Order: sequence, then structure tokens, then C-alpha cells
Amino acid sequence: MALTKPELLAPAGDMERLRMALAYGADAVYLAGTSFGMRSFAGNFTEEELRQAVQLTHAKSVRVHVTCNTMPRNDEVSRLPQWLEFLQDAGADAIIAADVGVLALAKRHAPKLDVHISTQASIVNYQSANTWYDLGASRVILARELSLDEIREIRAKTPATLELEAFVHGAMCVSYSGRCLLSNYMTDASRDSNRGACAQPCRYQYALMEEKRPGEYFPVFEDEKGTYIMNSRDMCMIDHVPELIEAGLNSFKIEGRAKSAYYAAIVTSAYRHAIDAACEGKSLASDWRDEVDKVSHRHYSTGFYFGQPGQFYEDSRYIRDWQVCAVVESCTSDGVATLSLRNKFSAGDQMEVIGPNTPALSFTVPEMQDMDGLPLSQPRKPQMQFKMQLPAPVPPLSLLRRQTTAGE
Repeated sequence: MALTKPELLAPAGDMERLRMALAYGADAVYLAGTSFGMRSFAGNFTEEELRQAVQLTHAKSVRVHVTCNTMPRNDEVSRLPQWLEFLQDAGADAIIAADVGVLALAKRHAPKLDVHISTQASIVNYQSANTWYDLGASRVILARELSLDEIREIRAKTPATLELEAFVHGAMCVSYSGRCLLSNYMTDASRDSNRGACAQPCRYQYALMEEKRPGEYFPVFEDEKGTYIMNSRDMCMIDHVPELIEAGLNSFKIEGRAKSAYYAAIVTSAYRHAIDAACEGKSLASDWRDEVDKVSHRHYSTGFYFGQPGQFYEDSRYIRDWQVCAVVESCTSDGVATLSLRNKFSAGDQMEVIGPNTPALSFTVPEMQDMDGLPLSQPRKPQMQFKMQLPAPVPPLSLLRRQTTAGE
């Protein structure tokens, strides 16, 4: 039986990350304005930029979902009607909401917008999903804590016209679908995890201090592995895409609006190829599967899809084995590229180039040229343009990267 191809929904924290998501295969993007979004430290979009984003995405037949998924307080609710009206006028396709009041306001002030119910609403059963649908939501974004069997049951007991979205890749929160006050308590009241400003104190290393012995710290061990007792693994479902499609998910969501443009490009590309391969009844080529290991990430798990993901106790550091060195701005048919520098490198270094629908190619960096045609062995100035002969022609927004060594 042929599988129904799901939407691939990619994060877009700013315009650069939006362009990467579009180039590398997203069917839809989710982003935020400067208010009411759950990632206040992402770049986010001004009103003018949001209009530009909608125009850019719609030109490529890609949808735009705008996050309005904080829980607004009394002093913020009065500003919501104007914001929702603006989003409808700008041409956004959907908003992502977690609060029933926001849903009601959207139906009143922006009836052309689809309303998707955020994972912040912690939807873990079919009754909740059906209730949101009855209230006017067209999609629910399921809680990360659901198993694949639970998703199958929700799909079986909800209307076919209710779309189901779920996260398939990215960071996991130690708390229940992000409902956590630890950041507020450990930092200050302004770092509210439920209002887009989480400081991630769950990643800290903790020790025990006894009340009558202040200043004397005792190590905390959940087991022999260490003390990062709340450090969650990242989710990676790249090896289980056919099962996710068969479970009835309409949209595969990649976490990461606060992550890099490189992350947005590479992870989107990997899942683009995984979805296309699954729907064609093929296995995902190892070259594309391995791409998820070449972005900054914590140790992977399959989330809650097949049981408890487990914590990683040894440290909270990211695995960063690859570094982006340059972005291709244009390339001739014989492989002469104009590039923009991101990190220093030199002629003679081993490098890979990967692009939209272009598998990674390894090569040794040749002598380069500056924009005046003078020889260049090491570009140094950030964002500077230069020319290089690549092993093959590649599309714009292709990326040059190199594997890092210990200590870099």
C-alpha cells in the first residue's frame, strides 16, 4: 500500500534559517514574530520581515505557521486581536496556539488562519484532540511523551480531517511537554520557560548540600554514570520514518528555531530524503541518514515512541564534530564558486561540500582567489567573499564544512 506523504515542517528562527529550510526541502516552516512565541532568544521576525517571509515561502508553495503559543497574561491579551489581524493580512497560513482564549480570538479576528494546537497543550489522548477539533482547531501537535501505539489510537479515534503533527527530531525537555518552572526558580522571574526564555537549568550539574553543613557539597549520583540527573537526550527518528507515516501523522516537525542555519539545512535535507524514500518504498541511503550525526546535537534517542528515552548522565555538552566554513553564493557550470566565509580554513585542508539535493563531496581545498583575482591561501575576514574551484557544480546555499579535531 502506498504511503501518504506527510508534510515536513522545519524551524525558521530568522531569515537566514528560513532560506536554508526552503532550499533544503521543507514543505512548511514555523516561525515567530517578536511577541507571543516560545523562543524569545531566536532571531524571530519583525512585521516587515514576516511579510517578506510569507512572500518568499509562498513563492515556493511552502506554508508558514506562526507561533502564538505562550500563555498570555491579562496585560497581553488586549494586544492579541491586532496581532492576529496582522498575521491574516500578511498571508500567514496558520497560527500555533496553546491557550483556548487565543483560539477563540483567532476565530473572531483572523478566521482565514488555520489554528494548530501547540505541544504546550500536552495533548496525550483522543478525547483532548477531539475537543480541540470541536472548538475549531484544524491540527493538534501531539505531546512528545506519546508512544507510537498511542498515536495510532488517537488517529483511529479522531476525524480524518483533524491533522496530527508530532516532533520527530531535536531537543527534548525534561519536563512534561515543556511545562516547567525550574528556569524561573533557578535564575530569575524573567527567565520563564513557558514564555520563551528558558535558561535550561535541567542541563546543569547538581550536588547535594545538607542544611546544617552549608558550603559542603556532596556528589549526587542517580547511578554510577554521573550527576547530570535531568539532562535529556535529543530525539532522532530518522530510522523510523515509515512507521511514523503508517501511524497516521500528517506532519513531521523538526525542533530547533534557536539552532543554526546549518542545522536547519542539514536536518531538513535528511528528513526530506527519508520521507521521499519511504513513500517510494525504498530504504534511505546511508549518506543522507548519516547527515543527522553531522549537526550539533546531544546523544540521540527515539524519544518516547518506543518507551522511555532515558537520560544522559555523563555531561550536558553538545556533540559538535563538524564546522561550517563557507556558504556558496553562486557557482558556474564548471564548478567555480563564489563563497562567503563563516569560519577560517586554509588551502590544503580536507573539506566537504553539501548542497540542496546534492550529497556530500570530499575534496582538498585548492588555492583560492579574492574578488580581485589575487591568490588567496586562507580567507580570514568573516563574511568576506572569495572564489574557489569545487569538485563539481553545486546550487546556491550549498555549505562547505570540515571535521573538527579535539580542542577546536
